[in-house]
Amino acid sequence: MRTRKIFLFIFLVGICKNIQAQDSSFLSMLNDSVAAHAKTTYVTGTFKGNHIVNMQTVESPAKGAMYFLIMHRFGALNSGAYNLFGLDNATLRLGFDYGITDLLSVGVGRTSLDKAFDGYVKYKFVRQTDGSNKIPVTADILLGVSNYTQRYPDKPYLDASYRTVYTAQFLVARKFKKYSLQIVPTFLHYNLVPTAQDANNIFAIGIGGRVKLTNRMSITSEYNYLPPNQIVSMTVYNSLSFAWEIETGGHVFQLVFSNSQGMTEPYYITRTAGSWANGDIYFGFNISRNFNITKHAKLK
Repeated sequence: MRTRKIFLFIFLVGICKNIQAQDSSFLSMLNDSVAAHAKTTYVTGTFKGNHIVNMQTVESPAKGAMYFLIMHRFGALNSGAYNLFGLDNATLRLGFDYGITDLLSVGVGRTSLDKAFDGYVKYKFVRQTDGSNKIPVTADILLGVSNYTQRYPDKPYLDASYRTVYTAQFLVARKFKKYSLQIVPTFLHYNLVPTAQDANNIFAIGIGGRVKLTNRMSITSEYNYLPPNQIVSMTVYNSLSFAWEIETGGHVFQLVFSNSQGMTEPYYITRTAGSWANGDIYFGFNISRNFNITKHAKLK
């Protein structure tokens, strides 16, 4: 009888160990399956709008959404009391962006400076994610064209082809907890330049960021560095801009201070004639509004 009890005990212990091993194997398989089918979480709201100040961001409208932007710059603050410190003068840009898909958007704009039209295509090919399969950055490529239509009676040779500038940008950004950073290498091609010593092909690099103060307020800034000896016929300063950003229920409002009067790439990168040290500061604002043309469309 004693021997039977011993064999029965050994038998029961073996069964328990086998069940435990099967349960462990099953739980391991279940965990692997959950991990494999875990939904990727994309990071959103790296920036509140399509522009840090003048510089484009990695943000774009979602499929079917329309993004409307007003960019306004007064004259230079050092223009004196007679011009009300620049408030008597103004430069304006109106822009529209449309989301073809969540990753692909197009935009058009018109600036009063030189009566210039601009258009571009932006494609987001990398998106920052959270989770186990983490992607650290969001990256876009932007291709644009600009053409100014200001009439110069003394320069009849300036047809449309001579007035055109092409832009290519690679935008890479990362969102942290309270701030976001972006770096933007830029290539510009001018069909016509002022002198033979000026380069038709221009390379520059910009960096910008956003620091979140509250849920609705941020400080944004950007700096665009133009390497020397590319433009020699005029004095060009590197563009430095700051903005106080306020979100007001569907609108994003920015109070802007910049040494650049122009608001598109060919102007603020290669035509910034103002210097912060000399008081050539242009005060202004940006106002943006996102319209949900189709259901659930929003800024991506």
